[in-house]
Amino acid sequence: MPSPTSIWQNGWYSPAQRHDSPNFGPRPEGASIDLLVVHSISLPPGQYGGNEVQALFTNQLNWDAHPYFEQIRGLEVSSHFYIRRDGALLQFVSCDDRAWHAGQSAYRGRSNCNDDSIGIELEGLEGELFEPAQYACLARLSQALARHYPIAHIAGHEHIAPGRKQDPGPGFDWSVLKSLTNFSDQCFPLV
Repeated sequence: MPSPTSIWQNGWYSPAQRHDSPNFGPRPEGASIDLLVVHSISLPPGQYGGNEVQALFTNQLNWDAHPYFEQIRGLEVSSHFYIRRDGALLQFVSCDDRAWHAGQSAYRGRSNCNDDSIGIELEGLEGELFEPAQYACLARLSQALARHYPIAHIAGHEHIAPGRKQDPGPGFDWSVLKSLTNFSDQCFPLV
């Protein structure tokens, strides 16, 4: 098994498939990367298995390929990680950099969660269930991140942008993630 430091290269996690996104920037000086934000996404909504999410995060989505895409035309977003339904892990932005996943947000007394968080998208739809392979991958990734960064909190997009976002939603079982990690209850949102 590789040592924890050898699996990280400049914020890139070697077990993940790398797909560089242009949608990122530097973190503010002194930012403490201590928050994991769990999201859900599928494009078009409720359809799984395609490459549309990867295309969106790398600014290569064909806006004319589906009527839904007109609603998000020109959107420039990214996440650090994306976990497919089968547990495959992709990375789009170095964890040392600021991905564009949280938007207007606040959590644990701080605003602009993009500044000090790592975004993890799960292939899914808010309110629907997630796959065991996704929970297993998310748990492994979360623990690897906590060994490399001072992770102290894990929250959903719905917790950092209440009223504006609802993902991953009621279909995400926080107790499963808790049972698969060694994080204390204080790390998790009150759900």
